Amino acid sequence: MKRATLIPFMLLLLFAMGCNPSSSPAVVEATQDPTPPPEATYTAIASPAITATARPVASSPSPQSNVTGATPAPTPTRKATLSPEAWRELPVIPVVSARVNEIFKHGVELGNNPRAFSKVGDCGSTPAWFLGDFDRGPRYYQLGEYQHLEDVIQAFQGSYARTSLAAKSGFNASSVFTALWANRSYCQSNETPLACEYRLHQPSFAFITLGTNDVWHLDTFEPQMRRIIEFSIENGVVPILSTKADDEEGDGSINATIARLADEYEVPLWNYWAAVQPLPDQGLQEDGAHITWGPNRFDDPQAMEKGWTVRNLTALQVLDVVWSAVKE
Repeated sequence: MKRATLIPFMLLLLFAMGCNPSSSPAVVEATQDPTPPPEATYTAIASPAITATARPVASSPSPQSNVTGATPAPTPTRKATLSPEAWRELPVIPVVSARVNEIFKHGVELGNNPRAFSKVGDCGSTPAWFLGDFDRGPRYYQLGEYQHLEDVIQAFQGSYARTSLAAKSGFNASSVFTALWANRSYCQSNETPLACEYRLHQPSFAFITLGTNDVWHLDTFEPQMRRIIEFSIENGVVPILSTKADDEEGDGSINATIARLADEYEVPLWNYWAAVQPLPDQGLQEDGAHITWGPNRFDDPQAMEKGWTVRNLTALQVLDVVWSAVKE
């Protein structure tokens, strides 16, 4: 294959691992952004609806930069890391370290919104699938025995259904640092998707849900994830790392890397992989990559056997414990 045709082919291959619901009747093409299933149509809150005053963000992942003269970001620490298989035994909901509070306070000094979070990932981080219902009102979700989560739902209104500028179908860990993929309607010239999202939304927390599309780039996944973590810390954004349900790489090495980096940098790990292990087919469709769809009814036993229902529930639980650890 000639080089001129190789690049478009590889880009098409990269975007071929989009979202694809199973239980939902509305099946979409893998290369398209997902749409909600019937009876769940809504207009996601897009970036222009966020009117918070934009501030400069650090343009380099170096943790030594001092943005706007505020207290320097906590320097990433190095410590003994997890063994390759230890991540499988980690809890779904993390124990929050004191370091998280340091990062959070640094972000507040920079002007971050203490009640805002961003999503960084592929199409599985878009509001049609991930958490969007919790900005739409109580008739779109049922908490059941998890009524205590209503507080965190109300605290972060505006972030759940917001369309992140750092989440797009086909994204991998390198994409968020590639200016080519930034939305030029809202992002500055040569600004990367991650920098653009942090500048405009000013979150205090970010769900980092990457890895499925990195099976094609295993050699660059760890260094790029380090850049994401350090860039987030530098900008006072607490990165919440997530393991993935699938094992497209075949040896669990991506999840092992994610867990090891969370341990090393002392940031929260949401072990979603562990949450779906008891589910039918581990919460995956027949292709072994896409998550089974279910409504956000946490009091419905059938819904609670679906990967997406469990994903949204456990994401709320993680956000709740992290928020509880930093709020005064």
